[in-house]
This record gives sequence, structure tokens and C-alpha cells, in this order.
Amino acid sequence: MGSTTRPIKIAIIGGGIAGLALAAGLTKKPHLDVHVYEAVPEYKDVGAGLALHLNAIKAMALIGPEIRKTYFDKATTMAEEEEQEMSTEVILAQGPHAGELVAELGRAKGRKSVSRADLLAGLLELVPRDRVTFGKKLARIWETRDGDARVHIEFRDGTQAHVDCLLGAEGIHSVVRSYLLGADHPATAPKNHDRWQVYRTLVSADEARKQINEKWTRTVPILLGPRGHINCIPLNKGARLSAGVAVRGAVLDDGGNAKPLDPSLYSDYTEDAQRIVRMVAKDTSASWSVSDHDHAPFYHRGRIAMMGDAAHASLPFAGNGAAQALEDAAVLDHLFGRVKQPSQIEAALVAYDHVRRPRSQAVVNLARAFGRVYAYAEDGMHEDPEKMKSFFAGAAVFTNEADLKKQNDDAMEMYESCVRGRSRGSSNVPVSQRHV
Repeated sequence: MGSTTRPIKIAIIGGGIAGLALAAGLTKKPHLDVHVYEAVPEYKDVGAGLALHLNAIKAMALIGPEIRKTYFDKATTMAEEEEQEMSTEVILAQGPHAGELVAELGRAKGRKSVSRADLLAGLLELVPRDRVTFGKKLARIWETRDGDARVHIEFRDGTQAHVDCLLGAEGIHSVVRSYLLGADHPATAPKNHDRWQVYRTLVSADEARKQINEKWTRTVPILLGPRGHINCIPLNKGARLSAGVAVRGAVLDDGGNAKPLDPSLYSDYTEDAQRIVRMVAKDTSASWSVSDHDHAPFYHRGRIAMMGDAAHASLPFAGNGAAQALEDAAVLDHLFGRVKQPSQIEAALVAYDHVRRPRSQAVVNLARAFGRVYAYAEDGMHEDPEKMKSFFAGAAVFTNEADLKKQNDDAMEMYESCVRGRSRGSSNVPVSQRHV
């Protein structure tokens, strides 16, 4: 097939990690006219921080070496030497096996942690400024068969855009997800099945060193116990520390809010863990209730698709939410490199759904399992450290060691099969006329 006479217009709703990483790749392709619409007027320094696993680093490299370089430039090294392999240490902090190391997650050379705000700032620098518009909150979507543009979007301020393809990357409360699945679909709204509450504080590294073991200001530990697991992440080139306590089955007050963090409940945890809890309890203003998504039956319909947290928000406990968003971006970037006509868009989204939905939803399940294991709530596993080690090792193989080049190749094979099928007239996907 020949190339279309005009660039293919793609709207990305959401300028988070997923949306900006994808845009950084797609804007390099001259046959695509890509624009990112972000709801907030400007980015704020929020988020607990990220310590990306190896699969995230591989996904960034597939989109472009500049994506990977941006992450490394903005992040804090978790080791003194770049070539030293570092990981997130998972350590039992309560019970007869307290102090035992049961996992080393996300092992990679020169592994780093980064604040979400710093990473977003770096990714934004890779996207031409005229391709990103802030303060654009999506209000309505509709589709037509008339004219060149088949997907129409309207924002809260009354402005509209008319595009060939719409990609929703606007997070867990995605309007695109609601449009695709339906507002009343059981998988549309976020869920917090286990009543998770994350009590979190942000302090300067200097202040943290006065209160906790200095080691935990430089690394990313997870200290486990039945009344909450504890972790620390260095941010802003090591200048600040994010520390938190994640509690499963949090007790709520009469207003439906989680009750304050009580350090006295952790008196049987290790001293290191107790010190972190006491530090967090002094200021929990950065706290939140975490949620995820039940599985969507599909990630796309027609020329509209969802990605990142909009498609498969997961609990943070497997440390792979951002990595899965980056895997989405890598696959979509690879596919849209081949899409030269609007008629080929649906084939690309079919292929994206085919390879990404099973794997990303498996990670949602895995993150839920991690939370239960961390909380000593998974079939007595905490009483058998060897069983715990086996669980974490298997999970690491699935997430960290995935062959992402093969994932891209599998998607392209599916895409080419769909294009051939459509050219023979064997597929005719109806276009919805629904509004949100």
C-alpha cells in the first residue's frame, strides 16, 4: 500500500510517562502528526518515585536511545559504581525469620531511582513543544465515518480536535476507558479490593539520616510484616527521600478516611523498620489509597485504544506499573512506524491488544499477589522463606527478563496478518456512535 497524502493524525490523551514516552517516539516519524493533550495546567512534584526494572529500561531503549538516556540522566544511582548490579532488597521485618533477605527485585547494572516529576520533565524535553498542550481535560468522544477524521474529541473548555486515532493514556480514571468499556462496565472504575492505604512522607536526605539507618537513604528496601510493609526511595539525585508504610485492610474512620498511622503497632518489627515507621508517622501528608483495575475485555475498539494505567492500572507492589506503560509505548511505537494509511490503524491496535493485554493483565494479578505476600497474607508463605524466595524469583523472570524485541516482532506479525486480511475484505469492524 502507498503512503497517505497527509500525515496520520494521532491524539494522545495524557502527558504522563506512557503518553510522553510514546510521543517522543512517534514525533520522530514524519508520516505521523502527533499531539499530546494533558489535563493539568502544569506538572507538580508528586509521586513516590520509581526504581525502574530491567524490562522498563529495555522498553525505553526500543523506543529510542534518547528515552533511556533521559531516565539515566534524571535518576539517582543506587550504587557507587555504574557497572555494579543493584536491586530492591525484600527483607522480612517481623516474625521468627526477621532480617532474612527473601528477594532482590529488578536487578540491573547501574540501576537508579527517579522522581516521577523529574522523569516527566526529561521526557517532555524530547517532544517538540508545539506537540503538547496543557490544561486540556477530555470531556467527550464521538466517532463518524464521514471525512478524513473519524475520531472527534471535545475538551472541558469547549475546544475540539478531529483525528484519525485516539490513544488514552490519562491514568486510572481514564475517560477513554469509560468510553471504550462503558461507564457502567464492572471493569471501568478503579478498585481497592483489599483496602490498601499507603502512608507516605517526603523528607530531605539530611533529615532522614538523622532518624533512620543511613543505608536506607541510598537504596530501595522493602521491609515486610503483617501490619504494613515499609519502603524507601531516594529522589532528586539523592537530595530527598520518599518513605512509606503500605497497610492492607486499613481501618477507616466514620468519614471513610484511613486512621492515622500508629507506630506502636510495629513494636515487634525490626528496629530499622520501626525507625522508618516513626519518621513516616510524623508527616503523612503525601499519603493515598491505592487502587487498580479489574481486567478489561479489550484495550481497543476501532481507532481508539487505551494504554498505561488507563488500560491496566496495577497496585505498586510489584514495581512494574511504569514498566508496563513503557512496554505499551514500545509496541505502539513499533507498530505505528509501519502504519502509512488511516485504514491500517485498526490493524495496529488489534496487534497491540493481542500482545499487550495478556501480559499486562498478568502483571496486575502479580502485583495483587505481591501485596498479599508482603502482608503475610498468602497461604502462610512468610513462615517458609524458601517458598517466598521461589515466588519472587519466578515473578522476576516474568517481568524483568521478558524478551521485548520478540514482543514487538509478535505484534508486527499480527499487524501484517490483519492488514492482509483487511485487503482481502475479511474484516469489517463496526464503528461506535456512542458519546461520553
